[in-house]
Amino acid sequence: MTSNALYAVIMAGGSGTRFWPASRIARPKQFLPISGGLTMIEETFRRLDGLVPPERVFVVTAESQAALVAECLPELPADNILAEPCARNTAPCVAWAAHEIARRDPNAIQVVLPADHVIQPADAFRKTLEAAAAAAVEGGLFTFGVEPDHPATGYGYIKTSAQLGLSLGEPVYAVDRFVEKPNLAKAEEFLSEGGFYWNAGIFVWSTKSILAALAKYTPELDAGIRRIVAGGSDLAVEYAALPSDPIDIAIMERSDDVRLLPITYSWNDVGSWQALAEISPKDANGNAAVLGPAGKLIALDAKNNLVYAEGERVVALVGVEGLAVVQTETATLVCPLDRAQDVKAVVDELKASGINFL
Repeated sequence: MTSNALYAVIMAGGSGTRFWPASRIARPKQFLPISGGLTMIEETFRRLDGLVPPERVFVVTAESQAALVAECLPELPADNILAEPCARNTAPCVAWAAHEIARRDPNAIQVVLPADHVIQPADAFRKTLEAAAAAAVEGGLFTFGVEPDHPATGYGYIKTSAQLGLSLGEPVYAVDRFVEKPNLAKAEEFLSEGGFYWNAGIFVWSTKSILAALAKYTPELDAGIRRIVAGGSDLAVEYAALPSDPIDIAIMERSDDVRLLPITYSWNDVGSWQALAEISPKDANGNAAVLGPAGKLIALDAKNNLVYAEGERVVALVGVEGLAVVQTETATLVCPLDRAQDVKAVVDELKASGINFL
């Protein structure tokens, strides 16, 4: 086969702890309508409409979440759900999907996407994706970078060097290096220097390119995945023994064949309740509300708050500012929005105490 058909891999195995109490072990963030409307994994799937048909979409998720994937994406063939028996980070996830796609179409182009990003408008995203896919036919490992609009400390950065040319009208840059999440001073320095992008965690490559990179940079992982795909070995035992590394560290930071396409449209990894507040519609006083169909927010002398409430709930705010108020059937969270990242500490406390609200 020489089709260079585009396949998609949706990574959907995360736990979403910073979205507690809405995000739980039984139904984490990617299976919730965090941004309103569809669940996040459905939005990711629909964003591929017109480019990648359901039979060429793979979802890698936790074994305990496979039924949720099937529930959210009924069009997805059952064989395209790769259920991890244990969490081993993103490199094993990417490698497993890459080898499964290679069995079907060794000449395929692959796009790898997190399940829980908000990207708008979808047609602008598809245009960038098409450009990366066209360039990937010639080889190389492609990633997407978000043009920073402020010195964020919550993202990794990618430093680019020369522009290599255009693909379908989209600029393509050589990648100089990957940089871990910086402190504020360093982030300000990056913006002043220019050429730095936030790491969007989206990748495009040919099947041949990613398999070659896996064999070169992660031979132990590659050998383990090959045994899994060939069958005859115990999946749970084999998977647990795989090296647990992010794909960025395992491959991207080590390769000298990485290229970047900029994202110039709206992108958010919605990593906290504060991030959700930033992308949600707001009333005249800056209050954002993500509510069930019959939910209602009453805000009196209240401003710049986020309310997330499930079901038929009325939430009233009086004289408060800058809060996240999250209400579910069994738990409630109230915290300053600028401390939303600390919600993970609540989850850690619940784990340590053995309280069953996770």
